[in-house]
Amino acid sequence: MTSSASPHLTGGLNPLLISGRVCAERAELTPRGELVNGCTEALARTLAELPHTITRVDLDMGDVHFMDTAGLQFLDVLTDFGRQRSLTITTTNWNGQPLRILELAGLDTSDPLRSATHQGAPALGSSVVSLERAERLHVLQEEVEQLRQAIASRPVIDQARGILMAIHGCTSDEAWHILRETSQLSNTKLRDVAAAVTASAETNGPPPPPELRTALQRAIARRQG
Repeated sequence: MTSSASPHLTGGLNPLLISGRVCAERAELTPRGELVNGCTEALARTLAELPHTITRVDLDMGDVHFMDTAGLQFLDVLTDFGRQRSLTITTTNWNGQPLRILELAGLDTSDPLRSATHQGAPALGSSVVSLERAERLHVLQEEVEQLRQAIASRPVIDQARGILMAIHGCTSDEAWHILRETSQLSNTKLRDVAAAVTASAETNGPPPPPELRTALQRAIARRQG
C-alpha cells in the first residue's frame, strides 16, 4: 500500500509518501518526506485502507526529514485512530529536525504517542513541558516586575525611614517595621505609605489621609509601647 499527500497541498516539493505492509495482525508503515500541510490527509487514507483485523500499527519515522506544526496534527490523527480502533500504535526512529521539534514540544522523542496516551497526560498540542515553560515564564515575569518596583520604591522608603527615625527616635529596623505595619493596617502599598510620610515632612506638606494617619499612629504606638 502507498499513499501520498496531494502536490497542491505541499507545494509539490517533498510530498509525504507512506508505504507499508500488513503481517498477520500487525501493520508496518514507513512515511517518507515531510510532515507539512497535507500530511494528515495522506495518513488518513493509509489508515482507512488497513484491515480491521490488525491490532497494532508501527511507524518507522526514520525517512521523515522535516516537520512543522502539521507534524503534531499527524500524531493527533494517529492517536485518535488508535483510540477509535483500540489499537497499539508506535512511532519510532525519529531523527534530525523532526526530533528537535518533538523536543521543543516536550514530547517523548523515543515515541511521542506515549506522551499522549500516558495516564493524565494532556493533548499533544499542549504538552506538560509546554505548560511548565509557560508557567515558569509567567513566574519569572512577575519576579522581574516586583524587582523593578522594589528598586523604584527604595529611595522613598529610605527617606521615610529616616524621617521616622528623626521624629520618633527609633532605629532603622523599627522604622521599617512601622512602615510595613502601617501598610498592612491600612491596606496600602508600602511605597504609598512611604510617599505619604515623606510628603508630610516637607514644609507645608499635606498630612497623610485619615485612614493612613490612624494606622501610622497605631504602628508607632505599638513600637513605642
